[in-house]
Amino acid sequence: MRRAMARGRVRPRGETVFAERFAVFAESLLTGVWIAVASLGMITYPAAFAAGARHLRRRTGHRAGGWREFAADFRAALRGGWAVGLAGWAVPALAWLEVRAVRAGLPGGPLVGAVGLLALIGVAVAGLRAASVWVPGARWRPLLAQAGRRTVLDPAGSFLLVGGAGLTVCSALLIAPLAVPVLGAVTAAAVAVEERYRRR
Repeated sequence: MRRAMARGRVRPRGETVFAERFAVFAESLLTGVWIAVASLGMITYPAAFAAGARHLRRRTGHRAGGWREFAADFRAALRGGWAVGLAGWAVPALAWLEVRAVRAGLPGGPLVGAVGLLALIGVAVAGLRAASVWVPGARWRPLLAQAGRRTVLDPAGSFLLVGGAGLTVCSALLIAPLAVPVLGAVTAAAVAVEERYRRR
């Protein structure tokens, strides 16, 4: 017990479960700001989400870590994550082309549009799930492949992340600045979904 406390992995004495959970929620909102700042490079968003998820895993594991650790994880994740971010922009571009095909009244357009929308959602969920389990030294291709399988095998968790993404979009439409901290809440949801799947 003493050794665990020395490592910072035990809840501080006197801290209630409610206080701990509220602290994690507040930390996730701050992490959302970090993720937003790190994503300004346009193709850096996978690395930003990976670093944010690792920061939240440290927080829930009662291990020390702050902005410096986040920045170090971000740099490590960016080594392969930039290519994922670049490829990720191709998916919305294809979805936009499919929407144009539907509006043009091409034969089979509605079906193609529905399939394209589902594929876009699936890719986004798989990417978020991959980022939430990233660790330094992990390669992105296997992470994405495994996350794709979990997206299909764990539909309940995937739907939870779709709801979180929808909340982010609604926040951005209502009050744009709210979308920034909510990014951290979505990342926390992805970490929780992956932990739930691992325990199952």
